[in-house]
Amino acid sequence: MESNDLLVVLAMVIYFVVVLAVGFSYAKRSNSSTDEYFIGGRKVGPWFTALSAEASDMSGYLLMGIPGLAYFFGASEAMWTCIGLAIGTYLNWLFVAKRLRQYSERVHAITIPAFFSNRFHDKKNILSTVAAVIILLFFCVYTGSCFVTCGKLFHTLFGIDYAAMMIFGAVVVFAYTLVGGYLSVVATDFIQGCLMFFALAVVLIGSIASVGGVDVTVAFLQNIPGFLNGGQLTTPIMDAATGLQAVQGDQPLFGEPTDFGILTIISTLAWGLGYFGMPQVLVRFLGIRSAEEVRQSRIIAVVWVVISMVCALCIGFIGRAMLPTYFGTNAAAENIFIVIAQMILPAFMCGVVVSGILAASMSSASSYLLITGSSVAENIFRGIIKRDATDRQVMIVSRITLAVVMIIGILIALDENSVIFRVVSYAWAGLGASFGPLVLCSLYWRRTNLPGALAGMLGGAITVVVWHNLIKPLGGVFGIYELLPAFIISLACIFVVSKLTAEPSQEIYDEFDHYTEARMDEDVNPTAA
Repeated sequence: MESNDLLVVLAMVIYFVVVLAVGFSYAKRSNSSTDEYFIGGRKVGPWFTALSAEASDMSGYLLMGIPGLAYFFGASEAMWTCIGLAIGTYLNWLFVAKRLRQYSERVHAITIPAFFSNRFHDKKNILSTVAAVIILLFFCVYTGSCFVTCGKLFHTLFGIDYAAMMIFGAVVVFAYTLVGGYLSVVATDFIQGCLMFFALAVVLIGSIASVGGVDVTVAFLQNIPGFLNGGQLTTPIMDAATGLQAVQGDQPLFGEPTDFGILTIISTLAWGLGYFGMPQVLVRFLGIRSAEEVRQSRIIAVVWVVISMVCALCIGFIGRAMLPTYFGTNAAAENIFIVIAQMILPAFMCGVVVSGILAASMSSASSYLLITGSSVAENIFRGIIKRDATDRQVMIVSRITLAVVMIIGILIALDENSVIFRVVSYAWAGLGASFGPLVLCSLYWRRTNLPGALAGMLGGAITVVVWHNLIKPLGGVFGIYELLPAFIISLACIFVVSKLTAEPSQEIYDEFDHYTEARMDEDVNPTAA
């Protein structure tokens, strides 16, 4: 290993040590109860809540998926996706965060599945069980995408075996999540969110200077058909023999761009709908110290997201101008951030910056593991199998679940040619459509009942799977992102089934009204709470 590589490794080792130290420092407090282990005792401040929510949300697709998509296909899909995510982030914090924090405490819920069951007085825990199974299914896919990021990072940097390093990253995430619980995850996410922001800013500024300025980049990209046009999708010409983008001399070859029409734009913007149903974000709303601190968290979160995504997009654009023929496939192009960091930064600084990619994947994976573990242990094990289970028994089952999800995630991640952006998009749609409409109806429509909630959850999940695998391949109008039709169908299921079945009990109505009145009182007089 060369001296430069040793410096990169040193920076990354320091990062690993810091993360593990923070994780283990919360071990004693987190293991005092399930309330502490799963939501930190509802004592997390606004800065930690905001950066933890966004760092866990913005997994490897922020530093690898979005730049790779922008590099290979131009502005349209990546740009509209980012706009949808920015809008979705703001609306989720605005319409869901405060209400969910208040209502979850009212119904004594410390997980998202438990909130659904307690909200609708589901004595048989049907809702929480179905929700836990959906989380288990889609978070295994999500976790796998994070492990792909770890493997690609080390393989690109050092040429080390992809599978070995992917497994190593998975084990590190598993270790500090296992021991430290929610507080460990939130604290490390805060560090990782800061590091991700720093890494994006440093690489963007350095790459602009290296390529010769913004004008040089724009002039180059304008010569690529449709690259900077938000209404067109760039079409790389692929060599049938190699499976890579064709080149002529030192220039990549492109065909005529395809139309990125209004329906496709709306479909891409629909990424933002997913936020209403993302457990890794919603659980942060449960754990924030006070509902009154939500507004401050919202400002921090939205500013972080917007600046980070703009940086990620621009790195993909500048990367195409700097290295026009370096990557022959979309999967390979997801390494553009790493390659640019190697080119423009001193070795130790490169190690610090690429640790931002580890930060992105590890913060997300740890959240997915913890949420899946809590859902299975709290809502299936204690909710159905052993209702008198102690906190200790619940945490043991949670940790066993962590191990199982880690192993499944590793198996999913064994394919190093996986395109992170595409893997994430499927899991995002599944969770967003299953839970998003139900979260909104639970908080805003008192007539929502148990059968409607169950129908909406199942309708969203099934539609995503069917649309993605059977309908979307038909193309044309059916080629839209599966989250949009699934979200609409889920909402329709909730409304229709709730209307056709018996009204909620008076007790549920009273509970909803009490929560609504208390919320309004707090809005008028915050000190009353």
